[in-house]
This record gives sequence, structure tokens and C-alpha cells, in this order.
Amino acid sequence: MTSIYVGNLPFTSTEDELRDLFGEFGEVESVRLINDRDTGRPRGFGFVQMPADAAEKAIAALNGQNHGGRDLRVNEAEDKPRRPAGGGGGRW
Repeated sequence: MTSIYVGNLPFTSTEDELRDLFGEFGEVESVRLINDRDTGRPRGFGFVQMPADAAEKAIAALNGQNHGGRDLRVNEAEDKPRRPAGGGGGRW
């Protein structure tokens, strides 16, 4: 499975809407929209998991396409190292 980053989403986007959009290019394994942990409001990006061949087609077709009045940013997600628990700045 390939994880796809989908950015610049309208804040009204739903997981079902993204599943349908990406489903045009193949099987969608999962969709996850990211919300702000403090406010619970959408942050305007999410992740879609698809098989590699379908993901390649979806990225090529959807990157830069207008969706809900916004130009999507679609690319293969990069693994981001997790921050250690506690998250303090280590100043004290």
C-alpha cells in the first residue's frame, strides 16, 4: 500500500468524498482527515492509502486539480519521525 498526502483540502471535505474522488483510480484502502487536536476543526489535509499502481495514477491526475474551489496538493506521503512523548523543549 502507498500512503498519499492530500493537502489544501476545503475544510468541508469528508472522508467519503475523498474515498469517491480517489476511488476513480482504484481501490481505496483507507482515508484519514486530520483535525486540530485542540479545537477539533479540520486542518485541511489528510491521507489516502491505495495500492501502488492506483496511487501513482491518482497522484498524476489529481495534483493541482481544483476541488471545492482549492487546488489540491497530492503526492506520496513521506514518513515523518515521531516526536518523543512528553514533548518538552528540554529548557528546564
